[in-house]
Amino acid sequence: MLREQKIKSNVQKQVYYKDRFYVAPQIPKLSFQEDEKYVKVIQALECKFSLDEAYLQRGTLVVWVDKDKVVEILLELKKMGYDVLSEMSAIDYLEKRGGFEIFYQLLNMEDKKRLRVKTFLKKGEELHTVSHIFKSANWSEREMYDMFGILPLNHPYPKRILMPDDWVGHPLLKSYPLHGDEQARWYEVDKIFGQEYREVIGEEQRDSARIDRYDSQRFSHLGYEVGYGESVIEGEEKEKPIMYQEEDGVLFVKKLDTSITKQLDKRK
Repeated sequence: MLREQKIKSNVQKQVYYKDRFYVAPQIPKLSFQEDEKYVKVIQALECKFSLDEAYLQRGTLVVWVDKDKVVEILLELKKMGYDVLSEMSAIDYLEKRGGFEIFYQLLNMEDKKRLRVKTFLKKGEELHTVSHIFKSANWSEREMYDMFGILPLNHPYPKRILMPDDWVGHPLLKSYPLHGDEQARWYEVDKIFGQEYREVIGEEQRDSARIDRYDSQRFSHLGYEVGYGESVIEGEEKEKPIMYQEEDGVLFVKKLDTSITKQLDKRK
């Protein structure tokens, strides 16, 4: 059974309306020259490497480097005391800039300083693993592969970490639909029951904000109470009143009497 093929270029923009003239505010880039410890770090790095840019954002030193120098620079920073890799991942700029922004968040426990190494990875380029420098990178790099499709070279265990091994696509790409693609909507039905049960069960509903007011098995009904699985007909009225507290509920809290309620026309 062939699935419908849809254009997936920046598909998230097709789902949510955004003002095309709106520019998101940016965190200011400040000089690091007033921080003595950060100045020493930059001076030590510049003696051995060519840095693209360095600045402060919210008290954290941000250093932009070439992708091929990431491993060497992280090794040098670890010698300087930045021996904790608290986070690393990617940001999808494929549509806007033709690649990914990769970041490594480091922590110096002794100096109580944070440093973020950033690099840009163009589409089709490769990045080397840093799991031999920081053990925490092992899982972070697997997650980066799972979510973005970026698999660092020489990773010791190149396998998905969140999604099933046979999953199609990478969910954090901006080209990946927010509610999942065709494969995602049928994955568990096909896997557990088989494709022949598609018409019986129906596709998976992956919209976390979805509410069906006429489904009395998965949702509470508004307007009047109904029993589990009881048929709900639009516009039908019943004598059973709305109740907002079960029997023997919270002590000192009275049940709502709908006859004395008042609906406000506008906010006070």
